[in-house]
Amino acid sequence: MTAAVPEPKANMGQSVPRYDAVVKVTGRATYASDMPLADPAYAFLVTSAIAKGRVDRFDLDDARGVRGVIDIVTHENAPKLKESKLFSNGGYAGTTIEPLKSADIAHDGQIIAVVIAETYESAREAANRVKISYTATAPSATFDSPGTTTAAAKGQNAQFKEDPKVGDFAKAFDEAEVKLTASYDTPTQHHNPMELFSTSCAWMGDNLVIYEPSQYVYGLKNGVAEQLGIDADKVRVVNPYVGGGFGSRGSMTPRTAIIAGIAKRLNRPVKLVPTRDQGFTITTHRAETRHEIKLGARRDGKLIALRHEGAEVSSRPDAYCVGGTKTTTRLYACPNVDSLVSIVRADRNTPGFMRSPPEVPYLFALESALDELAVKLNMDPVELRRINDTTVEPIGGKPYTSRSLMACFDEAAKAFGWAQRSPAPKSMSDGDWLIGHGCAATCYPTQMGPSAARVRLQRDGRTRVEIAGHEIGTGAYTVIAQTAAERLGVPLEKVAVFIGDSDLPPAPVAGGSNSTASTCSAVMMVCDQIRQRLFKAAMPGDSLTDKAKETVGISPAPSTQAAKSGRPPDLDKAFDALGVSIVEEYGEWKPEGAPPDSFRAMHNGQVRLVGGHTMKDQIAYAFGAEFVEVRVNRFTHEIRCPRLVGAFSAGRIMNPRTARSQLMGGLIWGMSSALLEATEIDERTARYVNDNFADYLVPVNADVPGVEVILLSEQDDHINPAGVKGLGELANVGTNAAICNAIYHATGKRIRKLPVRLENIEV
Repeated sequence: MTAAVPEPKANMGQSVPRYDAVVKVTGRATYASDMPLADPAYAFLVTSAIAKGRVDRFDLDDARGVRGVIDIVTHENAPKLKESKLFSNGGYAGTTIEPLKSADIAHDGQIIAVVIAETYESAREAANRVKISYTATAPSATFDSPGTTTAAAKGQNAQFKEDPKVGDFAKAFDEAEVKLTASYDTPTQHHNPMELFSTSCAWMGDNLVIYEPSQYVYGLKNGVAEQLGIDADKVRVVNPYVGGGFGSRGSMTPRTAIIAGIAKRLNRPVKLVPTRDQGFTITTHRAETRHEIKLGARRDGKLIALRHEGAEVSSRPDAYCVGGTKTTTRLYACPNVDSLVSIVRADRNTPGFMRSPPEVPYLFALESALDELAVKLNMDPVELRRINDTTVEPIGGKPYTSRSLMACFDEAAKAFGWAQRSPAPKSMSDGDWLIGHGCAATCYPTQMGPSAARVRLQRDGRTRVEIAGHEIGTGAYTVIAQTAAERLGVPLEKVAVFIGDSDLPPAPVAGGSNSTASTCSAVMMVCDQIRQRLFKAAMPGDSLTDKAKETVGISPAPSTQAAKSGRPPDLDKAFDALGVSIVEEYGEWKPEGAPPDSFRAMHNGQVRLVGGHTMKDQIAYAFGAEFVEVRVNRFTHEIRCPRLVGAFSAGRIMNPRTARSQLMGGLIWGMSSALLEATEIDERTARYVNDNFADYLVPVNADVPGVEVILLSEQDDHINPAGVKGLGELANVGTNAAICNAIYHATGKRIRKLPVRLENIEV
């Protein structure tokens, strides 16, 4: 056993290597821009140099003179597209801002022209020669900028339906023995996945094939079809591998339909590979947020009042928000809770989902405030959380399906050595370095969506699984293959998995940490259908205990028995009895509580995720605890983070190896969101300044000397057939608060604005 291959515990699958490991490390994995096209033309985007105003005139003569230029598309000659639906309403698009529709400019970096040429180099050269005359208007950039408008999110955003509250906060806060009021800020951040936001479109008659990295091939398929005004059955989206997404590829962006329209007009494939800096404005980002937290407690640490007020920046036309108060108001026991989320409209591109969209900024505020309250109470912050732990959420009084938060704190604290710290600020040092220890809770809602699968089993045990899931680097191929192998009792090496293609049975968006729970539940159900057919043929008189509705947690015996033999009992006999050599089944699964239109919506590419706090009688979350050590140089104020330790519980862990990888990456990203990552905005021009990898800081190996991931054994029989809670977004929640709490412990300076800068440190 090595640290990279965790030993499976109870209710965990095997730590098998990644299904797609060899093709990725040998360079044989095909990403969107790798797909071969017959005689493609190449596109290059021209984006606006102002954030608000209009284009008065294009001077294209110099650009058209570049050898190989085929066409230059502007709003004056662009393909006509139908309006798209905003993603937050359960539709398709991440923004309603439609470039090339008019001369108007809504944000910096908006697409205003597309150059098409015979080569990429020619298209790029011509794009750099396009001259534009603008009429610019003073833009509103962010919080406190002149011209912004602010209003409550409830009533503006269809997905944000409540400002959670219970009891009488004002009265309880006024009567509290210990009070805390504090404000916190988080910055704009961009996803920056390694794979650029490429799009290739090829028409074959009236049928369109799109090669684009997507976290939702069915959403992209249906959305582009709607924009083009064609039948969705005539659109196919292919992306077997995605080079990172983090939410940036979860919704349709306007470029896809534009490139498809140009390809149709030219009657030849068109390939677009935007530049890194263009990716900051042609896709979404994490919006900057502001928070005010008010906590009231008894002297024994028991919370009696909690208010969380948050504000988020969005674009002028789109009321996008993440509204993380739905989690922060339910995390701890408190009888009097109040909350409010507001949206500030500015002249910016529309934000979107970014890994743990609500929880990363909102739990930063709450978990920082809890640490501040612990200091006021002269109490260990772990014990403060223990005192306020609960098995019933306070807003609706619904029980958690399972909750291992304090078990995670106990395991992580033991591994970290929390008991050995000296609690007083500035009391630990090593030469010129002040040492600080901090901790925070993490949680993420357990979500699931309708999913379908097709499974084919041959007499020799070879198995083919088809599902339009998404491999965004999280191990989807691997856990789907493991599910089929375990359920059918065939060797893992005999299972072939096909995903990332909208011609396959539909699966939900790869977001909200729902993919494993959703796709594996569907695959389990279909594998059980195959087993029933085989077992009925081979053993017609025996009672069957492995019906499709059973879960691994309730009845593991059939899959265990099959796994021991390496194949289902009497497989040859069963096939002989059926008179066939191949058995194939198709099935559609939806989670309990899913709306009646779930299957129709699934095929139409519309999101129908359920779970978290929206369950009827219960509430479902995965939990974790994170501990960090920081070192702050007393002279230079440099900050180092030599240790990150996290313990996590998330129901059944399908593969501890891939789970550890996701959780480790999340911890590192959480550290990055505290110390490094911020998209800087020029408030005079509402433009992004550091839109490149040189100035947008991300961690490298030297920044993270030690990361330890602890997987707790947990069984939850109430969530889905697979027993999976989902953990892809769990680990980067709370880390930013733990870092700032550790900096306070090291220096005595409380940091409430991210990222932490050297000039903010006082020693």
